[in-house]
Amino acid sequence: MIGFIFKRLLQSVIVMLTVALIAFALFRYVGDPINNMVGQDTTQEERAALKERLGLDDPFLVQFGRFAKNAAQGEFGISYQHRRPVSDLIAERAPATLELSLLSALLAIAVGIPMGVYTAIRRDGWLSRAFMSLSLIGISLPTFLIGILLILLFGVILRWLPTFGRGEVVQLGWWSTGLLTASGLKALIMPAITLALFQMTLIMRLVRAEMLEVLRTDFVKFGRARGLPDRYIHFKTALKNTMVPVITIIGLQLGAIIAFAIITETVFQWPGMGLMFIQAVREVDIPIMAAYLVMIALIFVVINLVVDILYYVVDPRLRVDRAATGH
Repeated sequence: MIGFIFKRLLQSVIVMLTVALIAFALFRYVGDPINNMVGQDTTQEERAALKERLGLDDPFLVQFGRFAKNAAQGEFGISYQHRRPVSDLIAERAPATLELSLLSALLAIAVGIPMGVYTAIRRDGWLSRAFMSLSLIGISLPTFLIGILLILLFGVILRWLPTFGRGEVVQLGWWSTGLLTASGLKALIMPAITLALFQMTLIMRLVRAEMLEVLRTDFVKFGRARGLPDRYIHFKTALKNTMVPVITIIGLQLGAIIAFAIITETVFQWPGMGLMFIQAVREVDIPIMAAYLVMIALIFVVINLVVDILYYVVDPRLRVDRAATGH
């Protein structure tokens, strides 16, 4: 087990270094940040001095080495646009993105898994057909269109929910949350549903497909022949075996929710890291862009590592195969 974790950690470090190199190389040659930091009256000597002070004249490998070393310490330099440390900006925006993403993930899991189980057990029922039809809508429609439609219906026509912003928030130390205020909860409803809908339908269809496959196996047929009750077969046997591959997909989808929150945040003007990244792209703010991509990659790597460990713990076949290989 320790060797397995060490191997995964080593792979994670290699992946992070590769992502950091790609992100830094891509954004190093995108636009000229000096033009966005100075006015038209700035002389060439002042531009050159600013470029030297920011280290933009150094060779590429020197700049990347400095970036990787600082990133490992949680420092991503100074934002060209905001004139503030990028780590401080991320710390301010991270609670909004993580709160939205985690709530969306919980919503997708809490609704998607029961719907998947129901549509697998009662696949010929009218409610199952309705769920499958709705899932096609959730998968087919793009996220930004779902958000716009929700804004039009609940924000413009019915005027039940706010159309943008995060509402009133409460500071709990460095963490800011809108879950403790009425306006914060109202502002969270539409973005959370928009972000969760695609993941929810994906989880539902995955659980349904996996459970139908398990229900066709011989050990389920043997359980029915022994007279075991359907509740035991469905939830104790079939669902347990279904969750082994589902854990992997749910873990990766959690990372996808955080990464793709950028679209939802833009539609609802949600003050999170995704909206900050879009603004940084517009202003060619290289430190923020590189830091955001590295941080998203870190989230994916950590989630993937946790999923691999959970998969190793849940599926005894992996332990048996590894033990056999070791002997």
